Amino acid sequence: MAIEWSGLSPELLVRLDRSARQPLRAQLEASLREAVRGGRLHAGERLPSSRELARELGVSRGMVQDCYGQLLAEGYLTSRTGSATRVAGISGQHAGDRPLAGPAVVPPPPPGRRPPEPPLIADFQPGVPDLSSFPRTDWAWAVKQACTQAASADLGYGDPRGSPVLREVLAGYLRRVRAAAASPAQVIISTGFAQGINLVLRALARQGGMTCVAFEDPGYGTAQEDETVRAVLAAGIHVTYVPVDGQGLVVSELAASGAQAVVVTPAHQSPTGVVLSPPRRQALTDWARRGGGYVIEDDYDSEFRYDKEPVGALQGLAPDQVFLLGTASKALAPAVRLGWVHAPAPLASAVAAEKEMSDRGSCALDQLALATLLEAGRYDRHLRRMRTVYAARRAALTDAFARHVPRVQLTGLAAGFHAVAPLPPGADETAVIAAARERRVGLHGIGGYRGHPGTAAPPALVMGFGNVRERAIEPAIAAVADLLS
Repeated sequence: MAIEWSGLSPELLVRLDRSARQPLRAQLEASLREAVRGGRLHAGERLPSSRELARELGVSRGMVQDCYGQLLAEGYLTSRTGSATRVAGISGQHAGDRPLAGPAVVPPPPPGRRPPEPPLIADFQPGVPDLSSFPRTDWAWAVKQACTQAASADLGYGDPRGSPVLREVLAGYLRRVRAAAASPAQVIISTGFAQGINLVLRALARQGGMTCVAFEDPGYGTAQEDETVRAVLAAGIHVTYVPVDGQGLVVSELAASGAQAVVVTPAHQSPTGVVLSPPRRQALTDWARRGGGYVIEDDYDSEFRYDKEPVGALQGLAPDQVFLLGTASKALAPAVRLGWVHAPAPLASAVAAEKEMSDRGSCALDQLALATLLEAGRYDRHLRRMRTVYAARRAALTDAFARHVPRVQLTGLAAGFHAVAPLPPGADETAVIAAARERRVGLHGIGGYRGHPGTAAPPALVMGFGNVRERAIEPAIAAVADLLS
């Protein structure tokens, strides 16, 4: 499909050499002809009006009209009365025009090419919120407010830590909603979670000489599966894995791992869904205080809890040892690309320095828009609405399993928008996923989350329901019920 450039006359770069012997009209014809042949101008694209192109090139309008007329006659261009002059071809061809060879014509698919796969009934991809529920109206309103109310100084490069307005609002939000010991001076705005954790790890390696970091197992998985683990290894930091059981991270094994920092998901462990128990939370903060270690808390979906009391951030127990990381990706949408790091006071400047070296700061207008959403209460309103949406999908998933796969007991459903479905002992996760795909259902195994994928571990599926329509859940489970049992 041709791009529909807005405006009365789209600009076009054409060079004319007035010192050459070739006439200007011939140069213009050759330039436009080559632009079409070479694919720089695609079929159906609109050309500038003869008046505007003549003005830009400093030539007579009559010369441009003669040039367009010649290319129309040759079939390179097409035009109708009252319509713009366009590049001819399949997309913009009219009766009497001849088709062009070259990139302007879309070739037929090569013989033997597989037809596109039919759409899935449902794709239970974990970690993806309901993209269709992004609050477009609220976001557009917040962006307009931010643009209208922003001071001229807000439009400069600013503080690499982020907008002072958003940092102030976020600190209050974290204190109010996550029971965190939060200060605006310790908040650094990042471009999503991935950048945030990389900033923290680089700061720890540069300032504290960290050489080894621990990840939960299952959790982020190996370097082959996760870009964060790849980035850690690329920085020369050793990676180790600590197991997770029914109470969360096994802190006793962390102490023997040699790690100086650990990445955890205490409120809703990813992917098992267990909550780090109070004794383990105390043991983890004791480990950090005794050995001078640091905890990196991934607070990825703590806003969505259903059948249990809210769990406060671990950071509130040991603010000098815990980095608290959050993001708008799950609450709003990944496209927003805004996250935050609340760093211990002695290391906040080091993380800010890493941010400045990385990109000098995230988009200021988007930060002001997010601050506006938070202050106006529209962020909280959206979260309340989405809790209702996800709770209904959660109920639909449990009902579908109870009806079609009653032997499988879902776990990890207390919060977030994914659950874990254990497979029968000895089942092959990869084979189950492939067979489900043949039935147009997307399933995802827990194996990709394991730090030691080769070791014997119970097979299971991680069933994300955040971006699955409620009405699609039961037919999808019914279609793969025999594979799950």
